[in-house]
Order: sequence, then C-alpha cells, then structure tokens
Amino acid sequence: MLTTHIALVAEGDAVSARELTRVAAALDKQVTRDFGPLWGIRATVDPVLGFEDIPVASWPIIIRDRKSVGGADGFHKDRHGQPFALVALTDSWSLTASHECLEMLADPFGDRMVPGPSLKRGGGRVSYLVEVCDPPESEQFAYTVNDVLVSDFITPSYYDPEKSSGARYSFTGAVERPRQVLEGGYISWRNQTNQHIEQLVVRNGHEEFRDLGRPDRSAGSTREFVDRKTEHPELDFGLSRNNEKLRAAVEAEENNRQARKLSAELLRETIEAL
Repeated sequence: MLTTHIALVAEGDAVSARELTRVAAALDKQVTRDFGPLWGIRATVDPVLGFEDIPVASWPIIIRDRKSVGGADGFHKDRHGQPFALVALTDSWSLTASHECLEMLADPFGDRMVPGPSLKRGGGRVSYLVEVCDPPESEQFAYTVNDVLVSDFITPSYYDPEKSSGARYSFTGAVERPRQVLEGGYISWRNQTNQHIEQLVVRNGHEEFRDLGRPDRSAGSTREFVDRKTEHPELDFGLSRNNEKLRAAVEAEENNRQARKLSAELLRETIEAL
C-alpha cells in the first residue's frame, strides 16, 4: 500500500510554527489511528514552514488569512492535476483542515462515485459523490484529538444498501444508518437520467432536496462544482469563540501548555545537573 503525504502549510506568517506543528500532529494521529484503518488508507500529515519546503509529491493544505481566500476555500487541483486545499484562517481552522484532509485522502481527484438507491422517492439508482465529512459536517458532531478540534467522518458502510446490526456509519457513531444526513450536513449525487448533481441538505431539522444542475467539466471536478454551489458557514467563517466545543478545546490546550512548560523546566534542570 502506497503512503500519501499531506503537507500542512501556512501562507506567510498566518499561523505560528508551534500552532502549525500542534495541529499537524493531531491530524496525523487522526489519519493514522482513526481514518486510515477504516478506509484502507495509509497517509501522513506533516507541518511545513513555507511553500518552498513542501516536499515534491506531497499534497498541500494551505492556511490563508480570511481576506486572502476570497471564496476559494476548499478542494482544488493544480496544473498537473494534483490535489490541494485552501483553508481560511479562523478560530476553528483545525476543524476545516481536518475536513479537507480526510476528503482529499478518500477522493483525491474529486470525482469518486458510489452507486446506490436515490434518497428521493422514485429517483431510481444514482451515483453518490464520496465526501466523507459532509453528512456529519456540523461542529456539534466534531471530536478532539490531542485537544485539537477535528471533523467526524463517515465510514465505507455508509453506502451500504441497508442498515446492518453492528455496522459503524461514522467514526463518532453520530450517523446511525446508511445515507443518513445529520443536522447541518448534506449529501450529493449524480442523477443518471439527466446528469444533474442533486443534493439533500438538512437545516434546522428540515430536509431540502436541491438540483445543482449539470457540472461544466471544463471548470473542474464534481467536488469543486458542489463546493461552489453549497454554503459551508462553519467551515468558511469559523466558529464563534463562545462555541462550547471550541472553548473547551482552547482551555484544554492552555492547561496542556502549562504542563509542557513545567516538564520542559524539569528537563532543563535535569540536564544541567549532569
């Protein structure tokens, strides 16, 4: 099995080297411990301190100042067809970086489809776009790794025809059956009859079916088309600093920082005493 290498890099001085390293370590643990075994993927996530230091063949996730992104957040492909992602710098940027990282690993080129029955009555068979973090996209289903907020994600069983006893449909267990969309999330598919991309969105407890139209293949992948047509307020603009999960993660990291500082002082004292 080949290993995919993700490079987490900030544009300019948008993020400190210490914070970049901390989030990269959390994403690397999420990928190797949580995501990789379920999806059969082997990957690493490493912090990189500048564009010039991105290793050849690594797929970059680029953190940019909010005003620099200008609606370009999310998945893209470079001139060589290799994937990369742009993430707006917000108070909860680790959640967005986790989302983009996992989706890039599951579908590197933005067009992976899985066949299944349509969620629309009488819709027949359709092809679902594999976007592993979209059905449980809302922050209320996020979890923490090393006190860093990361995204929940669906498992391959999510696309099973029927619910099975003991099956796991998302990592946290929030998704309880195949093709379920949680509050704040969505799922997209191709209608094989007219080739339109359709979508089920859940907002404020209400299900809404949307017809996004037929993708212009000259404008990029299906995923890029869907991203342009779909609002992602929590990912694009971040969570409020008063958000309970974000505040808990920040407070936990502050406690950890104090513990690390004490450990560092003790280590220096031990070395100096030799």
